Amino acid sequence: MKRTYQPNTRKRSKKHGFFARMKTNIIKRRRKKGRKVLSR
Repeated sequence: MKRTYQPNTRKRSKKHGFFARMKTNIIKRRRKKGRKVLSR
């Protein structure tokens, strides 16, 4: 039987990665605020 979680780095970064967050306001807000580290 195959396990359910088959991690895929490409898919993950597409969904939760830096550039996915760039499209929302999170990163923009932080950049506007002028913070050094935008995301870990």
